Formats: sequence, C-alpha cells, structure tokens
Amino acid sequence: MPRIDFNYLQAFIIVARERSFTRAAAQLGVAQPTLSHTIKSLESNLGVRLLTRTTGGVSPTEAGERLLANLGPLYEGIEAGLAELGSERDKPAGTIRLTASDYGAGSFLWPRLSALMLEYPGINIEIDINNRLVDLIAERFDAGVRFGDQVAQDMIAVRITPDLRMAVVATPSYLAARGRPRTPQELVTHNCINLRLATRGGLYAWEFEKDGETLDVQVRGQFTGNTTPQMLEGALAGIGIGYVPATLAQPHIDSGCLIPVLEDWWPTFPGYHLYYPSRRQSSRAFMLVVDALRLGATRI
Repeated sequence: MPRIDFNYLQAFIIVARERSFTRAAAQLGVAQPTLSHTIKSLESNLGVRLLTRTTGGVSPTEAGERLLANLGPLYEGIEAGLAELGSERDKPAGTIRLTASDYGAGSFLWPRLSALMLEYPGINIEIDINNRLVDLIAERFDAGVRFGDQVAQDMIAVRITPDLRMAVVATPSYLAARGRPRTPQELVTHNCINLRLATRGGLYAWEFEKDGETLDVQVRGQFTGNTTPQMLEGALAGIGIGYVPATLAQPHIDSGCLIPVLEDWWPTFPGYHLYYPSRRQSSRAFMLVVDALRLGATRI
C-alpha cells in the first residue's frame, strides 16, 4: 500500500461529508478542479473508486463509505486536538454537537450545559432536538441522549439521570365527562393524546407494567403530536388522556389541573444516558460536557 498524503484524505472526508465538490473546495480554500484532481489521485493510489459523481452532486461508493466511517472519527480527533493546542490549557475550546429528545434536552441537558458554557466561553454547544434514533457518525454528532434501553451495545453509555417513570393523566373535567379508566385496556375507548414516532412514522403504543407483567396499548384520539410537551398540552387542554414523564406532570398534579390514573400500571424506564462511539477521540471540551452531565445524575 503506497503512503497517502494526509491532505488527500482530508479532501476526501470533506467532499464525502458535504456531498459536493463546490462546498468542499470552499471549505478547503482550493479551486474545484484542483480538488477534483486530488480525489482522482487518491483513488488512483488506492486502486479503488471512492466517490460517484452525478449531475446532482457526489456520493461515496461502498468503499468510500467504509473509508469515511473509519477515518471520520480519527479526523475529528485530530481537529479537536489541534483546536486545543491553539488555546490556552486552562481554556478548553471546541464545538460539541449533541442530539436529544425534547424532554431530555429541556429538562436535563440545558440546565447543566448552560452553566458549563458560562464557565468556559470557548466551548460551543449545539443541541439538535428530535425523537428519532440517530446515527451519530453519519450525521456528525459527538454524542446523543436517549433512554438506556435505546442505546446500542457498541456505544459508551454514561447515565445522566435516575430511572424515569411515565404517568397517565387527565383533567378533572375530562374524567367527569368520560369516566376514569380502571385498566390499560379501557384506554381504547377513551380520547388519548397520541405521539407520532419520528424514526418509523408510526404511532407510539403506550407501555405499561405491573407486578412483572408488561402490556402495550395502541390508543386513539383526536390529537396527535410529535413531542412530549404537545402531549402534556393536549392533556391540560382537556382534549384527552396524556402519557408523559411523571416529573413533567407532577406540578400540574399538585395544582389539581391534572388527575393521575392507572398509577399501579405506570412503567419505569432506565433513565437517560449520554452515549457516543467507543472509538471517538475525546477532547478536553467533550470530557467536560460528559462530566457536567454525569455529575448531575443524582440531582433530579
């Protein structure tokens, strides 16, 4: 195998990620023909086609995807290391991209990371809020936040919250008009607030557990949202029964705006975890983010 110039590999990574020679050339500060020649030289040296050129842009071949998956984290680690060398040792810097569900981001990430950013002005945090399962490497996220049972086994997982209990709630007016369900199965006759899943596009089946027995119920209702706050808002409006984290519902239960139902069936999930690839090169800024979240796990 011939020795490959690192600049050639850098050029390939940026073109493959941007899916465009034009955007990649702008990032690298080179002319597009020069960049195209660099990629052709790399392919010639390796003896394999890495990119497929189309009228709409460019995309990696199967070999290119494998090379990108292997080189991407290493390149990011080099970038992070060089960024830190350019800063004073007591002032870690860099951008950390996180993906999290709406409830996880608002309730647990923001309170802890906002304090971190105030302490370290050189650390930039980007949080993408969505409820789908994300390929961290393909979408260039440093880490994600999901329930522990949703984290792939090949990831490093750091618990950031205790176990989380779900609650079933409705307004007093709704229960007075429609009656109180006594079993999860009775929910199919009620107006329930549905959640549209981002990953598969289907409706979330409410999960229940009692004395070791588990049960999933596919509910129906007038209103469907795709975020946890929407489900809470629908329940508070009296539209129907909601299924939300107990910590989110508790203030409204305490005020009497919502009434808990089916409490002996409320399930418990294994808390939120911060997860990231095991081969990720960890910068000081990233580890500060991990520590800020980990240290808060017992404060909820």
